[in-house]
Amino acid sequence: MLRVLKVIAQIGLLSLFVWLGGRLASLTGLPLPGNVVGLILLYLALSTGLVKLELIQEGADFLLRHLVFFFIPAAVDLMNWGGVFYQYGFRLALAIAGSTLLTFGVAGHVSQWLRRRNHPCVS
Repeated sequence: MLRVLKVIAQIGLLSLFVWLGGRLASLTGLPLPGNVVGLILLYLALSTGLVKLELIQEGADFLLRHLVFFFIPAAVDLMNWGGVFYQYGFRLALAIAGSTLLTFGVAGHVSQWLRRRNHPCVS
C-alpha cells in the first residue's frame, strides 16, 4: 500500500512540472507547448540536483511501462478517419516516410558533426 501511495505521489510531482510548464508557457507567451516547457523544467531540476531521481523514479517507470495505454484513444479515433486515409493515404504515407527520413538524416548529420568536434555528449 505504501508503494502505491509513493508512486501516486511521484506521478503527482511529475504532473506538477507539466502544470508549471503550462502556466509558464501561457504567462510568457513561449512558442512551446506547456508539456515541453514542463519537461525542460524537470530536466533542469534533475540536472541541478533540485529534484533527486529517487523522488520520481518509480512513478516515471510506472508511466513508461503503461505508455501504450495512453495511445489507445488516439488509435481508436483514427478509425473515424477512414475516408481521409482512403482519399489521401498515399500522400500521407509519402509525408510520413519523407519526414522520417529527413529526421534520421538530420540526426545523423548532427551526431557526426558533434563527433568530429569531440563533443562530450557523443561518445
